[in-house]
Amino acid sequence: MKDTESRARRTGPVLEAMYQFVLWLIPAVEKLPRSQKFLLGDRMQATALDCLERLIEATYTKSREGELNRANLALEKLRFMFRLAYDLKFVDLKRFEHAARNLDEVGRMVGGWLRTHRAVQG
Repeated sequence: MKDTESRARRTGPVLEAMYQFVLWLIPAVEKLPRSQKFLLGDRMQATALDCLERLIEATYTKSREGELNRANLALEKLRFMFRLAYDLKFVDLKRFEHAARNLDEVGRMVGGWLRTHRAVQG
């Protein structure tokens, strides 16, 4: 069994997927133009880390809905930031597609978790 799969079993697949995205994002921000590394790049990193924190909190608390909604909002902000970076030609198509696929995957998992949580609560 791969190490990532083992960690996902312990913490949950959505948390592990977001962790892997942040792990990819931090060095990717270093490739942004110097003029944007400390503006857009820092915002991307902060938003991604905020999302990761929200998912950690949702994993370890019983009142998950608020944290999952905030994580979902952070994912949407990240989608727009990457779109902006791509449109301004700060990231190439390959990085943009990688980010979009990963954010979509995490978003689907968060949405599923929210639906399951609401069904159990309702």
